[in-house]
Amino acid sequence: MKIEHMAINVADPMAMADWYEKNLGLVVVKKMEEPPHMIFLADDSGKVMIEIYRNTKASNLDFPSLDPLQLHLAFVSADPAADADRLRAAGASAVSDDTLPDGSRLIMLRDPWGLALQLVKRAKHLLPNP
Repeated sequence: MKIEHMAINVADPMAMADWYEKNLGLVVVKKMEEPPHMIFLADDSGKVMIEIYRNTKASNLDFPSLDPLQLHLAFVSADPAADADRLRAAGASAVSDDTLPDGSRLIMLRDPWGLALQLVKRAKHLLPNP
């Protein structure tokens, strides 16, 4: 089995998907213009997707109240510091900046809706094709 996508129920999926497309390099694979506005976004590998939508049958998570260690979306970054600066200029906020003993760099931010985003540059890749 392979993971197809992870879904996130949010208050404003159109704005959030637009921000992710413009600032994180995700590409819209499928977009529903009418409610519940299901938007599938893929990374540049074409193998990983997230779905952002607004389904009124369920409540939205209060992302700002969740500790980033409870929930975060991690992105591989060749230059986490530069990417963090660029994302903060686009409306993200800083949370933490850590370098692990093995040299891996982990920068935690929050997107404009409060969802934690982690920028990762691993000393040694965990997967064969990062």
